[in-house]
Amino acid sequence: MKPEEYSRRRAEVGGWAIEIETYRLGDVYHTTIYNADPGARFARADGSTKEEAEERALEKASKYLAQTRRF
Repeated sequence: MKPEEYSRRRAEVGGWAIEIETYRLGDVYHTTIYNADPGARFARADGSTKEEAEERALEKASKYLAQTRRF
């Protein structure tokens, strides 16, 4: 299987710059969220539609970033 409908975009959540990467494998959409500066992946989610997968991943990302302290 090859990834289809690949997209990558930048956004901001809770003051943090992130990159959202989404693609489809078969009937399932996969979304991965990276911290834009060091490039660390910290949230992933799957869904039956692109919007559903991105919404789930953004919920996780918001939760994790809210717990992160800034120095």
